[in-house]
Amino acid sequence: MSAPVATERGGGPTTAPTVRRRRRKFSLADKIVPVFAGLAFLYLLVPVAYTVAFSFNEGGRRNLVWQGFTLDNWRNPCGAPQVCESFVNSIQVGLIATVVSTALGTLIAIALVRYRFRGRTLANLLIFLPMSTPEVVLGAALLAQFLSMAMRPGFTTVAIAHVMFCISFVVVTVKARVASLDPKLEEAAADLYASPWSAFWRVTFPLLVPGILAAALLAFSLSFDDFIITNFNSGSAFSTFPKFVYVSANRGIPPQANVLGSAMFFAALLLVVVVQLVGAARRKRLARQA
Repeated sequence: MSAPVATERGGGPTTAPTVRRRRRKFSLADKIVPVFAGLAFLYLLVPVAYTVAFSFNEGGRRNLVWQGFTLDNWRNPCGAPQVCESFVNSIQVGLIATVVSTALGTLIAIALVRYRFRGRTLANLLIFLPMSTPEVVLGAALLAQFLSMAMRPGFTTVAIAHVMFCISFVVVTVKARVASLDPKLEEAAADLYASPWSAFWRVTFPLLVPGILAAALLAFSLSFDDFIITNFNSGSAFSTFPKFVYVSANRGIPPQANVLGSAMFFAALLLVVVVQLVGAARRKRLARQA
């Protein structure tokens, strides 16, 4: 029941509570920011929507104009010549680059954060050089090095080149994770008679796993997506999926390439959704336990 309050004129009691609402000032940014955010999001999704739409196009080899809807491209994604071969090449190079660069980059990141040694500052500088160097310069330099070593451009040279520039991104990602760990956790494990090797695998490594997985996904996406460095070091006989798309662009990218591109997009989207759901379930479980 509301308490009696005095009215404005008569002073008599009334049961209606007086509520003062603070009027919110109108801000132009409240309207502009969502509009620009929506336009930016739409701009990012337009190429993806185009790729997905033209994967259903009955365009044949010249997939430039919409001819009609068909599911034949999804039933036979390897219908275009060399499209699946180049896609498999990109997957193989990406997996090799991911495994090698993640292993080496993780070790380098731990060494740069946890240890002090001569040349540490120079090592940090050299790690950032591949990230800041234009890919044209990097690709040309690697090609010159491979030719001076009498290495024939192909699968091996592309894999080595991808490992080289992926290591930098792995080191930066894992390094941030290592820097956030508390060294007292390893000291506590040592107080409990754990050996340095056991403390690393039972304490440090499980805490580094999220950063390592993020670095591995980043390395794979960079390797799979790379064109410039690959084009310099692949030669004429070896082709990856981005190179196949670039060569086919003049006569119209075949719809089977759009099928494979759309499949990769949906696979990445599904992976993100699964990770978010698993993380949310884990947070709820920890909240119930607390």
